[in-house]
Amino acid sequence: MADSGRFFIVVGGLAGAAGVALSAVAAHAGGGNVGTAASFLLAHAPALLAIGLIGGNRLLKGGGAILLLGLLLFCGDLLARHYAGSRLFPMAAPAGGTLLIAGWLGVAASALAGSSRR
Repeated sequence: MADSGRFFIVVGGLAGAAGVALSAVAAHAGGGNVGTAASFLLAHAPALLAIGLIGGNRLLKGGGAILLLGLLLFCGDLLARHYAGSRLFPMAAPAGGTLLIAGWLGVAASALAGSSRR
């Protein structure tokens, strides 16, 4: 398995674990932003795992990297607002959401580019 495959499997597993943990926090301590971040982490964890397991072409890996960056920005900003009372930086959550959309489009486009397993 290529190093990028392992990377996506690790970050997918970490996203899943963080999503479960934050879901528990949201259920017991409240916090809409925490629950939203948990949902996004749990929704994207399987995609990151699949990208790691499939390998695929550069476009798929690039889409996965953009998904990860968007997830970090979006969830990071929501959690910073909840726990620190401030944003990561202005427009961090919208930038993260935009990157998530772009990442999903990259994943979709990768199917049109074909596969080059290495």
